[in-house]
Amino acid sequence: MLSKIFTDLREQLKSQGLMNEVFSFVDAAHLIAKANLWEERDKAIADKYEKLNNENISKFSADPQAKIGCKGKNKYWYGYKQHTSVDMQSGLINKIAVTPANKTDAEGFAHLCPSGGASVVDKGYCVNPAPRIAKSKGVHLAAIKKNNMKGKNKDLDRWYSSIRSTYERVFSQREKRVRYRGVSKNQFAVFMSAICFNLKRISVLNIPGVSLS
Repeated sequence: MLSKIFTDLREQLKSQGLMNEVFSFVDAAHLIAKANLWEERDKAIADKYEKLNNENISKFSADPQAKIGCKGKNKYWYGYKQHTSVDMQSGLINKIAVTPANKTDAEGFAHLCPSGGASVVDKGYCVNPAPRIAKSKGVHLAAIKKNNMKGKNKDLDRWYSSIRSTYERVFSQREKRVRYRGVSKNQFAVFMSAICFNLKRISVLNIPGVSLS
């Protein structure tokens, strides 16, 4: 039901020219579950597992859908990942999704890919399936390339970074801890947060003639 409210609001914003998906900012952020995993780790060891990992964690955790995620080489968290697409014309949230933390940014792009235009993304989206998904929908993937990738253009990547910085600052203020167990409940929570964000954003834009039913 809440997903329909979010979608209806988005369609109204599109019909009034506040969201056009010509340029989209796409990013993912970690959502930390309410658990410290010490007890789960001890249970895993007692059951003869060498360590707690994504293959066995659902056997011991109170939240079987939560997983261990990793950003970079050594930044780990337990919980979920929020994937967000923002219309860069207005700063309004266009699409939002929650997945277990072990889903990559590139895999999460399937929930966010617009129907056209360009998506400005970071290094997490320069590998498949994100480029393949973008190509199938006729979307230009303006992705910062990894240092070891062929055709890396540092000047272009710096420009992409400068474009993204405004939106990264806004979303750095998001709550990163989740209150609920399971993907569906946390998806409900981010839909509610996105609806509130968009309504607040509309008031800041203060565009005459805009009406929502």
